[in-house]
Amino acid sequence: MARQLDERCIDTFLPLYRSLRRWKDRRTQIELPLFPGYVFVHFDLQQRLRILELPGVVRLVSFNGQPATLPEYEIETLRKGLDLQIYAEPHPYLHVGRRVRVLHEPMAGTEGILVRKKINFA
Repeated sequence: MARQLDERCIDTFLPLYRSLRRWKDRRTQIELPLFPGYVFVHFDLQQRLRILELPGVVRLVSFNGQPATLPEYEIETLRKGLDLQIYAEPHPYLHVGRRVRVLHEPMAGTEGILVRKKINFA
């Protein structure tokens, strides 16, 4: 998906992490999305249709009909942390409703409550 967006000259960020996978005969490191199913995009509202036309795009994350935005510093903090190879991977033991806090740099001290948004495809 990120490649298709790049081909349309739309600025993207797909945070990846490395994971060691074992098969019977070997081990290898592969890169996987840190947030499966999501690609961060930076676009003007006029480009909205060009994004939604792509196969595999279900919708833009929105609030009250407007695309959700993240402060640029949050994206840059994530980008820098991954560039510095700070350990990051999805955590399988988190539960919706639990208070979470980032313990290590570069986002140390960031707090929130874990939520899961239900997406209706109707």
